[in-house]
Amino acid sequence: MTTTSTTARELIRQYYQALTQAERKFANALLENYPMAGLASITTVAENAGVSTPTVARMVQKLGFKGYPQFHKALLRELEAKGSGPTQRRENWAPEAPDTHLLNRFAQAVTHNMGQTFANIETANFDLAVSQLANLDQHLYIIGGRITHALADYAFTHLQAVRPNVTHMTSSSGTWPHYVLDMKLGDTLLIFDIRRYETNLQRLAELVAERGVRIVLITDQWTSPVSAVADFTFNCWVEIPSGWDSNISTMMLLEAMIAAVQEQRWPETRDRYEKLDELFDMTRLFASLFKYSRAC
Repeated sequence: MTTTSTTARELIRQYYQALTQAERKFANALLENYPMAGLASITTVAENAGVSTPTVARMVQKLGFKGYPQFHKALLRELEAKGSGPTQRRENWAPEAPDTHLLNRFAQAVTHNMGQTFANIETANFDLAVSQLANLDQHLYIIGGRITHALADYAFTHLQAVRPNVTHMTSSSGTWPHYVLDMKLGDTLLIFDIRRYETNLQRLAELVAERGVRIVLITDQWTSPVSAVADFTFNCWVEIPSGWDSNISTMMLLEAMIAAVQEQRWPETRDRYEKLDELFDMTRLFASLFKYSRAC
């Protein structure tokens, strides 16, 4: 039985191996244009995918839906969720909120989000993305959106210490052509985009993809349109009992990536850390605990 937090895309990936060849054909057609390819009548979506209507009916039942109408409604709910703002999000959860303290509801929601996020990450895909982020032969660019710019800033602060040639693109889209001008084939763009998805980020991704830039996308469970041109897409579950989405699972994934890039580049990164500490000592930006202990 499907749950409200489980997307049809996730279910297709989960049950893909159990599908017949014809069912996989429909599943692939749906994933190529998700979720729009599934929003018409069962007859139309079957014709567009080049399969029979019984094939579509059998596939959606294997995913846990009673029939195509229920599957169709689920896709519509996902489409609505993608564009919902803070007010609508609160209206969705508030009437059904359990009679417990908000801290408990948050703890439950965040725990669920982290579990779902890491359960849906393929380790091989994670390792390939980390290798791309750690590749010193190519420049690494980082960008976030209206909310996720904080994640991009966090990623930049750490990754620029881990490796050289890292650029944090400004939030002003008017400056982006200057960055794109210097991007080369094989460079990497780490991009953060959660609902409501930003059209300027999508256009940026399309532009750099045309130049052969590899894109690592970190998004939510409904998946940013940037995924259409991304080389690596990671879905993070973000719903909490609030008008806003949570970045906790997203931050956990990001920190895991930073740690993995560090380990892949060690001991080169260790040398950078040591040189960076020397520079900090010279600038006296931080208090020396050793000097403080002697003074005491």
